[in-house]
Amino acid sequence: MELLQDDSGMSTVEYAIGTLAAAALGGLLYVLVTSDFMEKLMEGVIQRALSSV
Repeated sequence: MELLQDDSGMSTVEYAIGTLAAAALGGLLYVLVTSDFMEKLMEGVIQRALSSV
C-alpha cells in the first residue's frame, strides 16, 4: 500500500510526456508546413498581397 502513495517520480514522467507531446506537435507542424498544399496556399496569399499593392 505504501508503494502506491509514493509519487517521487511523477514530475519526471510529466516532463517526459510533455516533451514527447511538444516533439510530436513540432513534427506535425513541420509536415504541414512543408506539404504541397501549404506551399500553394502561401504562394497564393503572397501573390494576392503583392498584386494589391
